[in-house]
Amino acid sequence: MVLRSQPPPHDTGLVTLCTQRLSEFDLHARAILGLPVDVALRSPGASAVIYGGMNATGIAFEGVAEALQVPGSDLRLFGKPESYQKRRMGVAVASADSVEEAIERAKLAASRVQPVRG
Repeated sequence: MVLRSQPPPHDTGLVTLCTQRLSEFDLHARAILGLPVDVALRSPGASAVIYGGMNATGIAFEGVAEALQVPGSDLRLFGKPESYQKRRMGVAVASADSVEEAIERAKLAASRVQPVRG
């Protein structure tokens, strides 16, 4: 018999890393284990996808330092070995005083990251 783990939480759930005390991963584990779940919002936040933009292997990323200059932002680059035009290669997350500002920050951070052939 082959035992398989559950699929990982979706990358858009990574926004919990900047919006809540507990991440999506913590929330899943607590729910499965029957432990208390705290979903209180620390700060409004948003995420924006970083697409591969090309069909290639051995991808690297340019603009990471520039993306991290966006206030309240962070990146999660997935380290996938192959890129496709619309493959999700990473996510920019951002927090702010309002959802609208968080969306702007996340989009700006994501726009600064460019997948390139490694």
